[in-house]
Amino acid sequence: MTNTAEQTATMHAPVTGKKTAVTVAYGDGIGPEIMTATMKVLKAAGARIDFEEIEIGEKVYLSGNTSGIGQEAWDSLRKTRVFLKAPITTPQGGGYKSLNVTTRKVLGLYANVRPCVSYHPYIQTKHPIMDVVIVRENEEDLYAGIEHQQTDEVVQCLKLISRPGTEKIIRYAFEYARAYGRKKVTCFSKDNIMKMTDGLFHKTFDTIGQEYPEIEKEHYIVDIGAARLAETPEIFDVIVMPNLYGDILSDVAAQITGSVGLAGSANIGEGFAMFEAIHGSAPDLAGKNKANPSGLLLAAVQMLVHIGQADVAERIHNAWLRTIEEGVHTGDIYKQSVSESLVGTQEFADAVIERLGTAPQKFQAVDYSNGTATFNIKITPTVPAVKELIGVDVFLHHNDRDPNALAALLTDLNESGLKLSMITNRGTKVWPDGFPETFCTDHWRCRFTNALKQGISYQVVVDLLQKIHLKRLDIIKTENLCLFDGKPGYTAAQGQ
Repeated sequence: MTNTAEQTATMHAPVTGKKTAVTVAYGDGIGPEIMTATMKVLKAAGARIDFEEIEIGEKVYLSGNTSGIGQEAWDSLRKTRVFLKAPITTPQGGGYKSLNVTTRKVLGLYANVRPCVSYHPYIQTKHPIMDVVIVRENEEDLYAGIEHQQTDEVVQCLKLISRPGTEKIIRYAFEYARAYGRKKVTCFSKDNIMKMTDGLFHKTFDTIGQEYPEIEKEHYIVDIGAARLAETPEIFDVIVMPNLYGDILSDVAAQITGSVGLAGSANIGEGFAMFEAIHGSAPDLAGKNKANPSGLLLAAVQMLVHIGQADVAERIHNAWLRTIEEGVHTGDIYKQSVSESLVGTQEFADAVIERLGTAPQKFQAVDYSNGTATFNIKITPTVPAVKELIGVDVFLHHNDRDPNALAALLTDLNESGLKLSMITNRGTKVWPDGFPETFCTDHWRCRFTNALKQGISYQVVVDLLQKIHLKRLDIIKTENLCLFDGKPGYTAAQGQ
């Protein structure tokens, strides 16, 4: 088994030996049970921590706070800057926002780090050789949560990718690999389809990667990359990807190690950090003493490395490995062929405590003596481009499913050289020269462009919108069509 001592980077870590204040939340569902077990191990191992408990999650949501976290909790987090969090339950419906996403975005926790390791043969898996670290961008992408209902039939979610946000996460992945002797960084994106958003991610990866010549670099389209991760995870080392793909595939990677219940995760920002298990609150198991506390316990190990208590982290992790290889297992990983005893949540914690100070006999013991690093996460200043407005996409809610009829209402409009050049429905060109077989909804994009590709003023767009309004057409939104240093800042339509 590969040495997995590198759990996460340390930023602003206090001097070893001093007590560190940490905010802790016991969460919902199985959260209180696995947090109790984790705290028991931390205290027995001599963790030098002062814990501040906060209330978040379901009770806070149901009290009328749609964010699931109150002011006192925020005050604690601002003071301690370190958060150990059990899973929470977000009530369905009612406009409740994800507390995880809120915390990550508000505190700038841009890097989600998830080590995914196989513990063969003691935990059954089809992939006995697997040691992958997934570095997921944590603030942008579709998780910006900007959604709108635009027509009776169509809703939208905006995918936002920024150059600075992308540079931070990609630098983090390369710095992580360099600090911990990892040999390769792989980028997953879908830039064959999303040429501008995922294209920016891939291009930034290629650019930043040139600064790390000693590290092998490769890129996969996310669908084939996901297939290879599921089939041959041993070919990967560090994988960096945008938010949504990272969220999905880090769970897949954790599961194929043998159990998603074993995986912890670190959420790292500039001065703040949050540590949690990657699984949910599992309310069906709550109160039954059956849940595996390993995910949260290993997240706490990541936290200990982060705050400069490498000695305690090493002590706990090696005891945990010894417990696993001696077959003391909770129900989610128990197999008669490899397990020696079936234990509950608290009994598993007791077993780890009994083995504190011992090292694993079969697994390679972890060594955290070099388990801290300060990463050089810089952002290249953006050089403003020469920006020219040359047209506008006008989105309309229109119930007539005939694009030619809609075009007839718009082709007579001419505002300072702006003319209708294209109509799309759900991104596919339907006018001019569309196909009658194309299924259309009530959501239309009407592109008006300047045939000479000359710059125009926004007043020209305003005047055009006024003319469209006078035709009693329902304008949903607009998107300016601009050139950046002479290059189009927009894409063509499907079929164009």
